[in-house]
Amino acid sequence: MLPLPALIAIGVAGLALLLLLIIRFKMQAFYALILVSILVGLAAGLPMTTIPASGDTPEQLGIIQAIIAGVGGTLGSVAVLVALGSMLGKIIELSGGAESLAGKFTRWLGPKRVGVALVIAAAILAIPVFFDAGFIILVPIIFAFSKIAVLNPIKFGLPVAGIMLAVHVAVPPHPGIVGGATILGADMGWVLIFSLIISIPLAALSFWVGKVINRREYVMIEATKEMFDNFGTEKASINAGLRDGEKAPSAFTVLGLILLPLVLIMLGTTVAPAFEAGSFWNGFLSMIGQPIFALMVAIAAAMFFLGVRRGWSAGKLGEVMESALPSAAVIILVTGAGGAFGKILTETGIGGAVADVLAGSGMPLLLAAFLISLIMRAAQGSATVAITTTAGLLLPSVAVLGLDTIHIALVAVAIGYGALGLSHVNDSGFWVVTRYLGLSVKDGLRTWTPLTTVLGVVGFLLTWLTYAIIPMS
Repeated sequence: MLPLPALIAIGVAGLALLLLLIIRFKMQAFYALILVSILVGLAAGLPMTTIPASGDTPEQLGIIQAIIAGVGGTLGSVAVLVALGSMLGKIIELSGGAESLAGKFTRWLGPKRVGVALVIAAAILAIPVFFDAGFIILVPIIFAFSKIAVLNPIKFGLPVAGIMLAVHVAVPPHPGIVGGATILGADMGWVLIFSLIISIPLAALSFWVGKVINRREYVMIEATKEMFDNFGTEKASINAGLRDGEKAPSAFTVLGLILLPLVLIMLGTTVAPAFEAGSFWNGFLSMIGQPIFALMVAIAAAMFFLGVRRGWSAGKLGEVMESALPSAAVIILVTGAGGAFGKILTETGIGGAVADVLAGSGMPLLLAAFLISLIMRAAQGSATVAITTTAGLLLPSVAVLGLDTIHIALVAVAIGYGALGLSHVNDSGFWVVTRYLGLSVKDGLRTWTPLTTVLGVVGFLLTWLTYAIIPMS
């Protein structure tokens, strides 16, 4: 392995080159990510082909094999969700359902309160639902509200995405914080209590910071602009949607279809563990609570209530669902390339090198927990990897200090908020949010990256304040 300064320099140079290619030279993001992944791998000394395990030496992935593994690992969890979520949104959209629901909420809350209501709803929904799935489910509603208010979807979408990610990284049962807390031996109940309490002011902060960022107007990228402009008007182009004299479905029907997958996911998350592992009910509830299965059920229900009952033929339903895939394909490919870049940075040891330096610096434990997690997140993109890796690095320090149950839980929460900040081009969530909201890479770095970083820093400061106020037992 190269010396630490060399690894860090390669990582910084790789990120700088990637941003230069995308922002300055307008290179397509998918190609740029793969190209820079290859160059960083070569510069850091990754083998050009996989070296099999030998004796005590583990297998070392070659550059191309690492890229394939990174793409596959990311798309395994994202691709199906993006495709299914897009289909569900398209059925709701072309049936007139999104507009119906948006109109009902606007009448209930008034146009000035819609943004607040969406942030509150997003914070609650994000507790049992993974970030990608929850945000994708809410996208058609964000589009519908934006259409009615004649606003760029970033106005509503940015603060919604911010609080959903804040909940995702710090509130159990999400995988990163659960894994980190388990490694540290933290009590999951205390982690849940503290992270939920801190999420309340973070929801308000996400709304306020979103308003500040949105004082500036951002030009929507062409692919998203076309999708947004055609939202609710594609009926003529594919001969779907409302027929003459036909009313849109009721807002309550549409709301039920949106809540259906969320309820199923909640059952899998909160009720399934109450049954003995291996029992029928544990297996059944765990299966229906998987986001992919839950979205499949919701799509089937939408096909019936918004399609078949409205007289749509099987052919028309197929056209409507297929029309959702082209825009989803771009998001899927770029997201996968971001996973490849993250995998290369992990395999080269760049993120770990920076983390090791911080771990041995002698700084306060809670600050080290936050900074190591933040650097790991920035270096390789995955919040889950950042949290679990940081927890493993700090486990010896936590054991030596002899912290009590409450303070160990707060260390885990601080690690979680470290993994919230600095979301950028190697994070799949960055591409999901920016592509759905129509942000260019440059504008994404001006908006989404600062929002996640502010939320992460404030979440950590609130955690540190709690850590200092509560006496050690």
